[in-house]
Amino acid sequence: MRDAYFIGLMSGTSTDGVDGVLAAFAPPGNPPPAQDARNLSAPWLNDRTAATGRLSILAAASAPLPHSLRQELLALNAPGTNELARAALAANALADCYAEVVRSLLSQSGLKATEIRAIGAHGQTIRHAPEAGYTLQINAPARLAEHTGIAVVADFRSRDVAAGGQGAPLVPAFHAARFGCGAGRAVLNLGGIANLTILDDPVRGFDTGPANMLMDAWIQHHGGQAYDRDGAWAAQGRCHPGLLSILLAEPWLALNPPKSTGRDLFSLDWLQARLATLPSDDRPDPVDVQATLLRLSVDTIAQAVRQHSPDTREVLACGGGALNPVFMQALSLALPCRLTTTAEYGVPVQSVEALAFAWLAQAHVLGRPACLPAVTGARHATIAGCLYPA
Repeated sequence: MRDAYFIGLMSGTSTDGVDGVLAAFAPPGNPPPAQDARNLSAPWLNDRTAATGRLSILAAASAPLPHSLRQELLALNAPGTNELARAALAANALADCYAEVVRSLLSQSGLKATEIRAIGAHGQTIRHAPEAGYTLQINAPARLAEHTGIAVVADFRSRDVAAGGQGAPLVPAFHAARFGCGAGRAVLNLGGIANLTILDDPVRGFDTGPANMLMDAWIQHHGGQAYDRDGAWAAQGRCHPGLLSILLAEPWLALNPPKSTGRDLFSLDWLQARLATLPSDDRPDPVDVQATLLRLSVDTIAQAVRQHSPDTREVLACGGGALNPVFMQALSLALPCRLTTTAEYGVPVQSVEALAFAWLAQAHVLGRPACLPAVTGARHATIAGCLYPA
C-alpha cells in the first residue's frame, strides 16, 4: 500500500497565526472493529507503528492572521452585537487563511490536492463550556473543502462532549502514538493555555492553566504588542507575591483532572478584577504584573507535574512558549525533572499541534477512537471529528 498524505492545521488560543504541516503516513495496522469503538480506550496506541503509521513531515508552513481577524476572534470570546453574523464572517475569513497555508504546503511538497486524503482543521475556540454540554469552534470546513478540493475533518470536540467529556485536550492520543507510553515522559504544550500529557498507561492529559494567554493579553493591553518576544519584558520585572497569591487562589486551579479551560475563564477581565482587589498603594507596575503572570504559568505547570505525575523523569515542551527562553529557564528550575523540547525527538515545537490534527484526521478516516476517556472524562472513547467531502 502507498503512503497516505494528510494535512493538519492549527490556529490556537494565542490567535497569532495558522500553523500547518503536510504529513505522510505509511500504511498502519488494522483499525478496531467499529462496533467495539465505544468500549475501547484506544488500545491500538500501544503499537506505535500501527498508531502513527511511521509518519513523516513533508512540508510545514505558517501564516499570520490578519490583525482585523485576530481582533474579531478575540472579541467574539465575549457576547456582543450581531455576534452570529460576525462569527460566520470570521469563520469564512479563517477558512481562507487555512486555504492559503494549504496552498503553500502543496507547493512545497510538489503534491496535488487530489493526492491528499484529508485536512484536519480544528478551528478557533470562542466558547468552551463542557459543564453546560457545549463547545464552539469558529470554522468553515465546507468552504475550506470547496477552496482546496480536499476533504476536511473538523468539529473534533463535539462528540466527546456529547459523551459527557471535556472535549479537550485533543492531542494526548497523538502524543502517546508519537512519543511512546510508559517511558517516564510527559508532553507539555505551551500555547495560550498549558496542557500536559502524561504518557502512562492509560494516557492522561489535562489543562494546567494559562501558559501565554494572560501574558499576551497584558502586553497587548500595555504595549500594543501581540506577545512578549523571548520573555524580554517579563525578565525586566519582579514577581509580586501578593498578586501571585491572589491569582493562585483561583478555584479552577485546584480542580482535579479531567479539566479544560480557555479564554472563558483566564481573560484580561479576570486579571483586572484580581488586580483591583489589591490596596491602591500595593499595586504592581505593569512590568511586574508581566513577571507575575510568567510565575503563575510556571508554578501551576510545576505543581501539576508534582501532583499528578510525580514519576515523570522528562518533560517535552512544544508550542510557542517553548521558544521563549525566559519561560523555559524558569520552568527548568521549577520542574522536578528534566525539561527538553519535542525537537529532541524529531518534531519541531511549532509543528506538534498541526501534526496532531493531521494524525487526528487520519484516525477519523480509519475509524479509530482518539478522544480518550482517561483524558476527557467521557463515558467511552469516541471517534473525533466530522468529515466534509471534497
